Amino acid sequence: MRLGVSSYSYSSAVKAGAIGFTDIPRLASEAGFDELEFSEFMLSDGETTAGMAETLRTECARVGMPVGNYTIAGDFLTGSGGDHEAEIERLKREVDVAVILGSPRMRHDATRGLPADAPAYFGFDDVLPRLAQGCRAVTEYAQAHGVQTMMENHGYFAQDSDRVEKLVRAVAHPNFGLLLDMGNFLCADESPEAAIGKLARYAFHVHAKDFHTKAGHVIDPGEGWFLSRGGNYLRGAIAGHGDVGVFQCLRQLARSGYDGTVSLEFEGLEEPVRALAIGAANVRRYLAML
Repeated sequence: MRLGVSSYSYSSAVKAGAIGFTDIPRLASEAGFDELEFSEFMLSDGETTAGMAETLRTECARVGMPVGNYTIAGDFLTGSGGDHEAEIERLKREVDVAVILGSPRMRHDATRGLPADAPAYFGFDDVLPRLAQGCRAVTEYAQAHGVQTMMENHGYFAQDSDRVEKLVRAVAHPNFGLLLDMGNFLCADESPEAAIGKLARYAFHVHAKDFHTKAGHVIDPGEGWFLSRGGNYLRGAIAGHGDVGVFQCLRQLARSGYDGTVSLEFEGLEEPVRALAIGAANVRRYLAML
């Protein structure tokens, strides 16, 4: 497996003005990562997504950093004002950005949840055909442009392993798979290790993300923590410092035959460059033990 890093991991430093968004390829190269994944671009006034993609592709080539994935938001239920076809077309334009960027893969979300006017008895299975049709339309377009597409266990509603598996099987297209985020299963109060064991066969890309956890019956721990769907507390952690069984997840992936990229995605309170160095050392050590 290759060790990559997500640009999202540097977000706090970019927002604080410590680095620029276009510094990320150099930092990833200096840190020894094998591949860089871009989350949605952080643009300044006047910058365009396509223009930034060109800039980043040039900078990645300059520092010798391959681009492995492009991750963006998407919502086939409420995106584009609830216009399903408009959302599909918007995501096709994002495929075009992935092509400019030189990324062979693109992750888009499926949905963040039901629209406000959905019937009270509606659940995931009721909207599954619409989600699958949207994902299939985008991946068919992407395949013609040499880009694989994925959805991620992300956003509470489409996060549980059983729902994620239902969706990938409903799309039923060889160009469509999963971005498996180890930590995100905790947002749905599910064991990451068990979920990865179930879904590893569908993986196109993987996030090594760790969380500290506290049971929901304790007093709110304060800044930096957020609630899972079931009301437990989570806080981003350096990979290997938290409660996610990162090594066990990697072992499950290896047993399934996965040999793609594992990208560090860090969203903790620590300074990101240092946090990523520690996390990368841990994950490299785990990979060497497989």
